[in-house]
Amino acid sequence: MPPSLTQFGTQMSKLTGVRAIMKDIIDTLGTTQGQSFINLSAGNPVILEPIAQLWRDCTADLLSSPDYSEVVCRYGTSQGYQPLIEAIIQEFNQRYNLHLNARQILITPGSQALYFLAANAFGGYTTEEKLKKVVLPLSPDYTGYGGVSLTPASLLAYKPRIDLQDRKHRFKYRPDFDQLCFDSQTGCVIFSRPCNPTGNVLTDAEVRQIVNLAQPLNIPVFIDSAYGPPFPGLNYTEYQPVFAPNVIHCMSLSKAGLPGERVGIAIGDQAIIQALEAFQTNVCIHSGRYGQAIATRAIKSGALAQLSTTVIRPYYQAKLNILETALEQYFPDNIPWFLHVGEGAIFGWLWFQNLPISDWDLYQKLKAAGVLVVPGSPFFPGLQQDWQHIHECIRISLTATDAEIEEGIKTIAAILPKVYSSKESAKDR
Repeated sequence: MPPSLTQFGTQMSKLTGVRAIMKDIIDTLGTTQGQSFINLSAGNPVILEPIAQLWRDCTADLLSSPDYSEVVCRYGTSQGYQPLIEAIIQEFNQRYNLHLNARQILITPGSQALYFLAANAFGGYTTEEKLKKVVLPLSPDYTGYGGVSLTPASLLAYKPRIDLQDRKHRFKYRPDFDQLCFDSQTGCVIFSRPCNPTGNVLTDAEVRQIVNLAQPLNIPVFIDSAYGPPFPGLNYTEYQPVFAPNVIHCMSLSKAGLPGERVGIAIGDQAIIQALEAFQTNVCIHSGRYGQAIATRAIKSGALAQLSTTVIRPYYQAKLNILETALEQYFPDNIPWFLHVGEGAIFGWLWFQNLPISDWDLYQKLKAAGVLVVPGSPFFPGLQQDWQHIHECIRISLTATDAEIEEGIKTIAAILPKVYSSKESAKDR
């Protein structure tokens, strides 16, 4: 007999976005007999040996330290492990000429937990029963934003402008400032930079325009820098993080080789940080201290920032080059395919203009041919307009081997002409 769940229980027990797709992929990999797959769907970072060695070294140092028992055998404060907070303050004050203090930092159990805190502290119904919106100013964006709110009606995303680039078969999403609107109903703003899934990096001018629109209304802007500098530094175009009184700079160590330890970092206004900290206290007391303790050593030594730019970034940038070369070599020129400009993150985002079938149907065809990708439609949470483009995109991971990326692209290239020449009708539009 299924359990009797509350409204929130029903909402939070659902698989949302890419998690529903990943369940299908896991089931496929686990149950299909006699068929091998090229997996271009994975979001797990590649285990890079210099990075893994850094975490082994930091672990060995912690194990031999008198701090070990204090770290793992005792509770800590809800704000986070104090030495890690001090290391972050030192790193950011020196690197970006800031004047942070300890009350401006919060450590969370990964960045997904951070956005759950933010979406429900600032979005949803107020004590006066007014609905506050969680605004995503540029869609598509991280699919995880679609599942963080206990009040799904609070999520609102804006359709982007599409800029076709001078380079053939390239495009870029840009915020549509003619449509973007913040008002008294806006609770907070969230966007990723660099963006999962597209690799998009909003320009400094675009970020500042969003921040300046929100600031007069005292609206917090959460900038998701899970792929940004200084670590993991997965930005292929140089930029500096934007800091402002209403900006909460959000980081994760997952793509810096520590996804299993769930370490998220929020930097921002003291009052906002304290509200999130109180929320976190009620949810989980505090983030795990083991991951925080080894992260302290990696950050304080400077090794994590250095390896981010010398190991992590070059590795994935080379994978992006492999993807681009394969696309140019194998994809038919007479089919309207476009790759989003790769400015960061660990994915390629492909748009097939006027795709005759849905992204989900294309996913199924590619799966039958032995290639696993991620359909694009789950990356448009909160977008309320009916837009064909939503069903014309797929995400490709850069975590596969060079040979797998090339072979996967060859397989997709062979299927596309059949799809475009078929009489199949689009489904679920």
